[in-house]
Amino acid sequence: MKAVLGLSVMLALALATPMALAQASADPVSGLVKQLELERYKATIKSLTKFGDRRQGTARNRQALDWIEAQLKSYGCTNTERLQYQFTQLAPGEPAPKRAPGIPSGGAGGPPGQGGSTLFGYRIPTGVNADPLRQADERLRALNAEQTPVGTSLRENVYCTKVGTKHPEQMYIVSAHMDGIGFGEAANDDGSGTALVMELARIFSMPGVETDRSIRFILWNNEETGLNGAAAYVEQRKDLQGIESPKGSGKYPEPKWLGMIQHDMMMYDHGMPIPKLDADGKTIYVSPPEQRLEADVNIEYQSVSKQAEASAKLAWAFRAANDKYATNYPAAVGFHMTNTDSTPFMDLVPSISLRENERGQQIGAGWNPNWHQPTDNYDTYSDKDFLLGLNAAQTTLAGVAQLAGVRIKK
Repeated sequence: MKAVLGLSVMLALALATPMALAQASADPVSGLVKQLELERYKATIKSLTKFGDRRQGTARNRQALDWIEAQLKSYGCTNTERLQYQFTQLAPGEPAPKRAPGIPSGGAGGPPGQGGSTLFGYRIPTGVNADPLRQADERLRALNAEQTPVGTSLRENVYCTKVGTKHPEQMYIVSAHMDGIGFGEAANDDGSGTALVMELARIFSMPGVETDRSIRFILWNNEETGLNGAAAYVEQRKDLQGIESPKGSGKYPEPKWLGMIQHDMMMYDHGMPIPKLDADGKTIYVSPPEQRLEADVNIEYQSVSKQAEASAKLAWAFRAANDKYATNYPAAVGFHMTNTDSTPFMDLVPSISLRENERGQQIGAGWNPNWHQPTDNYDTYSDKDFLLGLNAAQTTLAGVAQLAGVRIKK
């Protein structure tokens, strides 16, 4: 008989058979992974879509942030905090500040992608929908009507922390971004990643679950405007790592970062666009309608970062966790991590990003036609799509549980 850990781990263990207790004790990771349920994951994504695309600087963004914090508290991850920073929204046509040059890209196979990648095979254009009239759903169009006000104003990230019992001065960061764009529901980008992080916060906060090291669950804001929320966190908190405060209290407001695990758009891996004839007999390229059987969870690190070697080891540890604990889809490791909230961390701490596709080479080539579009809605996706996101959650839960030293207290 297999051990199944319910919402109350203590109660489940009390009712389990001796054989089940032995199994749970031998592999608590397996018991926790079993707590991930497809319908619950879908329900969390559905709840996030009530706030539309959650565009930064709007009331719907702030309402979503409040809802996320309330949910984290309801899970038992009660020590929630917010990091505040200022963000400036430029007026249309106002020149943006110059950015540092990107990572050199492109090889013999095709044109350059982002993060050092090369674009292979069939491609379709990508971009951000800026036209609200392209949203056919009038209710959703009205919900997303408010746009970010021009000028400088306050933004917030919300997070909560599972405090380690043996090494509270060390932690792993598990994160996603909660803002979206495109006049849809941002169900995949990044409702899927946000729901994943929230589900992990719920499971690690269950009664009886302990970890040697701390885990911080962070939901970033302003990812879509240039990783501003993550960059602000790094700027404000990097020099506070591992400092006990107050002295002698045993409390560490910012434990030392051991690893950063970012999540972003987790559900859609239908494969490369394929050629098709339109009504006029012209060849067009479209995304396959069904999730492919060979879909996988893409785990990426950045090969030119200062922490590349340690990040590669972290990525392969997660690949191994997927091999052992994921139920439906495998994982693949790549080395062109780019355009995600782990980027501001990558020179300071081992950092990886989990996605549905490689960000530069595949998403950049149009493998997800709903990306930043009004079609990024809950009803766009099938259970096969949601299941890929759930397998990503299984991968991260198992990987972090092993690294942080999880156990079930009897």
